[in-house]
Amino acid sequence: MACTPDFIEYVCEQIAGTGEIRSRKMFGEYMVYVNDKPVLLVCDNTVFVKQLDCLAAEMKNSALGTPYPGARPHYILDIDDATLSRKIVHTLETITPIPKPRKKKI
Repeated sequence: MACTPDFIEYVCEQIAGTGEIRSRKMFGEYMVYVNDKPVLLVCDNTVFVKQLDCLAAEMKNSALGTPYPGARPHYILDIDDATLSRKIVHTLETITPIPKPRKKKI
């Protein structure tokens, strides 16, 4: 089941104030970007965060799940907890590089 536009809007509202937020639909699911950096993966109305050492303490009580078949386990972010969500997004935004543009095939 794909994400609903209402849920994506809710996710973006919950992390408001962390930077310039936008979402992009990808294969029926969404990537949420902050300041052009991919920070959250949203699949089936569930918010996933990569398992990174810098998030281990904050996410220690979070469930794990896979956003799609074959993916590595990710933390499941409780997006209803706006304070935690903003803290996680701020941490991710500071360490995540802006993706390099892909070269167009001719």
